[in-house]
Amino acid sequence: MNRKPGSTTFLKAVIIVFALAALALCIFAVPAIAEFAAELYPKHSYIQVLVMIDLYGAALPFFIALSQAFRLLSFIDRNEAFSEDSVRVLKHIKHSAVSISGMFTLGLPLFYLMAEKDDAPGIIVIALVLIFASMVIAVFAAVLQKLLNEAIALKSENDLTV
Repeated sequence: MNRKPGSTTFLKAVIIVFALAALALCIFAVPAIAEFAAELYPKHSYIQVLVMIDLYGAALPFFIALSQAFRLLSFIDRNEAFSEDSVRVLKHIKHSAVSISGMFTLGLPLFYLMAEKDDAPGIIVIALVLIFASMVIAVFAAVLQKLLNEAIALKSENDLTV
């Protein structure tokens, strides 16, 4: 297959935009959300730290997944999409997505407390959407990983018969 090296440039640019947006959220929104949680429960100031741990804990695997997606696009540019490296990248993306979902699931009680006190049930809906979206990405990455393993096995079998 003859693929131009820059055919994934748009997707790489989207990944960079996502990373910059997530970085901006980590710098500006996470401390504000944590401070808001502390204001809602002034007698329990440790909630601020827990919210920050949860949100930053979810951000780390998000950045890992973005970097792995960028690597996968680089493999596609070099016509190395059907390789063991691509399988490993998909495995990392899958684990990152599960980690993100797990962090938000662990933080659900905190978000419930915030939603209860502020009378804003949308907070819980947003958390549930993030959990669900992360799990969908994990399942999708697992399916792609399995298909890629089968394609690599089929390719190596065909190479041996030729």
